[in-house]
Amino acid sequence: MRPRVHPWVLTATAAVVTAAFLLPVYWMAKTSLTPPDRIQAPTPQWVPTPVTGQNYSTALGYSGLTRALLNSLVISCGVVALTLVLGVPLAYALARIRMRGSGAMVLALLVAQLPPAIVLAAPLFILESRAGLADSYPGLILADTTLTLPFTVIVLRPVLRSVPPELEEAAQIDGCGLPGVLLRVVLPLMVPGVVAAAGLSFLIGWGEFLFGLTLAQGPDVQPVTVLLNSFVGQHGTSWGALMATATLISIPVVCVFAVFQRFIVGGLTAGSVRG
Repeated sequence: MRPRVHPWVLTATAAVVTAAFLLPVYWMAKTSLTPPDRIQAPTPQWVPTPVTGQNYSTALGYSGLTRALLNSLVISCGVVALTLVLGVPLAYALARIRMRGSGAMVLALLVAQLPPAIVLAAPLFILESRAGLADSYPGLILADTTLTLPFTVIVLRPVLRSVPPELEEAAQIDGCGLPGVLLRVVLPLMVPGVVAAAGLSFLIGWGEFLFGLTLAQGPDVQPVTVLLNSFVGQHGTSWGALMATATLISIPVVCVFAVFQRFIVGGLTAGSVRG
């Protein structure tokens, strides 16, 4: 018989792991509130004394911050929309339609997530330059979707397979076509999975840096993650303004998880019983 682990041991382990993950977040917020002349003090301070808003004033006074935030919002929302428009029908086809090569397609989606983004950056730059999509919102949205689409299909496929096929057959008997079955019957039953895919696609689009740096040549369409790179200069790094900007752009991420936490967790575990 396996020895039973006391609940307090599990709680303590979870607390230590959580604290380890949250430590960089706390240090980022703490640095953003620390006076610039004390950020690189020989003795690190766990609590900023005195607390200052100077770093936030510097960050908010940067002329390109508002434009960069708007760019990131447009790109992230576009990635979510395109990912769901392409991912839901593709996941439905792989889950319901019997066709040759479906297993190979799922394997290809898994393999597509293995290469790092830097491997895709150069080919995407060449293709989008020839197509006239470089340095544009559609180009960045398409590039980020290459990262979110495989994950979305893999998440939604087991969710769809957990939906009883009898519901779809009954709808088809009543005269509902395949698009109607997907929109009126299946889609309402997979809301947690769709919300999870949408939330994670938004986070990936919001935090993407490499494509924003390589596919956008100017600040007109560059996301806010690229703006962070401007605080790193040849003669040093403006840590206060950098951490203040990073804290500001983390707020939407926290809000997305706070609002959709129940859906994201439920969507990632939906369909885990039936494969």
